[in-house]
Amino acid sequence: MPQTAPFAAVRYNLDHVGSLSEVVAPPYDVIDPELQDQLYKQHPANVIRIILNRAEPGDQGAEPGDQGDERYSRAAKFVDQWKSEGVLMTEDSPAFYVYHQTFEVDGQSFTRRGFQGRVRTTPFGEGSIYPHEETHPKAKVDRLKLTIATEQNNSQIFGLYPDPDNVVIELLDAATAGVTPISATDHLGVTHTIWPVTDPAVCGKVSELMADKPMFVADGHHRYETSCNYKTQVANENGGSLPADHPANFVMTMLVGMSDPGMIVLPTHRLLRGTPEFSSSQIVAKLAGKFECEVIGGGVNAAHAAWGNMESADDQGLIALYAVGDDTWVLAKANEGAAAAMAELESDKSDDWRNLGVSLLHRLVIDELLGCAGHPKPTYVHEVDEVISGLQGEGNQAESDSDEPYTLAALVMPAKLNHVEAISLHKERMPAKSTYFYPKLLSGLTFNPLS
Repeated sequence: MPQTAPFAAVRYNLDHVGSLSEVVAPPYDVIDPELQDQLYKQHPANVIRIILNRAEPGDQGAEPGDQGDERYSRAAKFVDQWKSEGVLMTEDSPAFYVYHQTFEVDGQSFTRRGFQGRVRTTPFGEGSIYPHEETHPKAKVDRLKLTIATEQNNSQIFGLYPDPDNVVIELLDAATAGVTPISATDHLGVTHTIWPVTDPAVCGKVSELMADKPMFVADGHHRYETSCNYKTQVANENGGSLPADHPANFVMTMLVGMSDPGMIVLPTHRLLRGTPEFSSSQIVAKLAGKFECEVIGGGVNAAHAAWGNMESADDQGLIALYAVGDDTWVLAKANEGAAAAMAELESDKSDDWRNLGVSLLHRLVIDELLGCAGHPKPTYVHEVDEVISGLQGEGNQAESDSDEPYTLAALVMPAKLNHVEAISLHKERMPAKSTYFYPKLLSGLTFNPLS
């Protein structure tokens, strides 16, 4: 991994804001208008005003990244105002910030442990930092405008690194003894706790241990590429190069060991519109020769039984499809025919990519066998109950672009960390929504100054 270094963060002054819980927010790209409004009302200094400043009457651009920079200049004014008023303060010493997230999944409690630091950026493909998802130009324009206006990293990248014995985080956790933590609880009930570790010997050892490790970007691909673009822009403004220690060479990153017991990857199931309303017999016929199929009766609620079978088998080749035509689920298991078909359809991809459940689902099942290529963007949900409520016309699927009934649903296994590593090392990108690393990291715990 390129250089990992401590930094003197800009942080909220709790003497001014009171509770840290009142001023933090999830990442900008998971905030819908309703939550944005809630966060605006929650506290006058909530970080939402920086990371996702809302449109005001008279603004030229309707959406982030569009022409018109008013929302970015407003965000910068909040940063300057809060610094001048003491709402935001700069730490006296560089630190690594140990960051724990305590949460529940299926009634079981977990703690994911990592630490925030600055990571020296290198463009994807030129070093040992690897992406696993595609990025979109408009989102990068949006984040670059915000970075230029505020001259700071307002949210961290989420990076994973191999550490089978969790040596790095154990060293940092030991160094938090006697350090007063600060905590925040987010809108989902997840507790986020950070401790600054300023001991130069500990920080130096951590940087040394991280030096030879690769980093796999779990979340924040757009922000990472934006950091690279920002560095290039600042360098061009300074004669084409920057001093090695210039802060624009780095990006604020939360680093988590891939063997940490709290590393949870949740599934992302699909609800689709714009497809035929297949019956189970039609689905079985169309998948014949590529999948071994079992029809599971019991109506839409049989999704729980289908998912239970999939979880127990823990097999990327298992996919469950809901047949709207006769209100049944079809559990499909990929066979050698599916492997052969994927090798023909995606001959330039690795076996690791072709064997992913999401690859099989979208490229082979939906696009090819069911003939539904070009369907509207799916609604993505993580809980089986959300799939059921969506099919019943209930619930609140925030990503949904329509109120029309869904015509197809799919349960799919999540990609695991070993898949992320293998496919990243092949320099391939996974299909959209292959992973959901839960919980999300909070914005507002720390900021990284770039000037």
